[in-house]
Amino acid sequence: MEFRPLDVTVLSAKGLKDVNLMTKMDVYAVVSISGDPRTAQKTPVDKDCGSSPKWHFPMKFTLDDAAAHANRLTLVFKIMSDRSLGDREVGSVHVPVKELLDAASVVDGKKSDDVAPPPALENVMSYCVRTPKGKPKGTLEFSYRFGEKYTVAAPPPPTTAKGADEPVMAYPAMAHPGSSSAGAAYPPPGGYPHYPPPGGYPQYPPAGGYPAYPPQVGYGYPNQHPHGAQGYGYPPVQQVKPPKKSGGGKFGLGLAGGLLGGLLIGDMIGDAAEMSAYDAGGFDDGGFDF
Repeated sequence: MEFRPLDVTVLSAKGLKDVNLMTKMDVYAVVSISGDPRTAQKTPVDKDCGSSPKWHFPMKFTLDDAAAHANRLTLVFKIMSDRSLGDREVGSVHVPVKELLDAASVVDGKKSDDVAPPPALENVMSYCVRTPKGKPKGTLEFSYRFGEKYTVAAPPPPTTAKGADEPVMAYPAMAHPGSSSAGAAYPPPGGYPHYPPPGGYPQYPPAGGYPAYPPQVGYGYPNQHPHGAQGYGYPPVQQVKPPKKSGGGKFGLGLAGGLLGGLLIGDMIGDAAEMSAYDAGGFDDGGFDF
């Protein structure tokens, strides 16, 4: 790849827009290639310069010569006002690098893309400054000089590891040394078993039927089988009988009923006696008093 050095000296500006209201502007410039912040370089701040800062500050850049001749590179100047409450942009200038190459390659009135001006000769350029809204306001002056282009060998492609293109070989899985299957090969020497087996699958249910459950002797809680056989499972469910009611209540009710019945019978006998006396001749002196 071919590269070319570029030396730029930011000289001065004049007639800039004043973005400060009360005090004079403190102005500096930031220069970069195609606006790439990785290439940005900054001039010192010119204090109390107002609209006419002066710097005379040199900078050095390295350009891709092919990209510059293809008009893919731009030299960007941003003029800023240094302020305590935040810097503010005054204006900017965009200069195509190919335009600078074309101007520098003119020797004796003839243009040649392969000829650069002598190192001691610098071209001085003046460009219009545009505000952030795009309006022209002020001019910027700078000088530049291209150096002789040089070639840098392209880095070799990354080499692959030895045998990286070879097919990957698979190895049998090895069991842990402490396990009983250590050293076993896959598949086993006799091959995988044949399915279904030669004798066929066993018949279900078996010919004699399934064994009876629960078994005669098992584990767990003892379970009293209805026929006395011991099995396993949960303990038998206990039948809880309701408590017997005491007879005190019945006795009390019977006694109260007897007393009430006796009173009723006595009242009936008394009523009958009074009616008999009235039928016999009326009430005597011991009867009702009128």
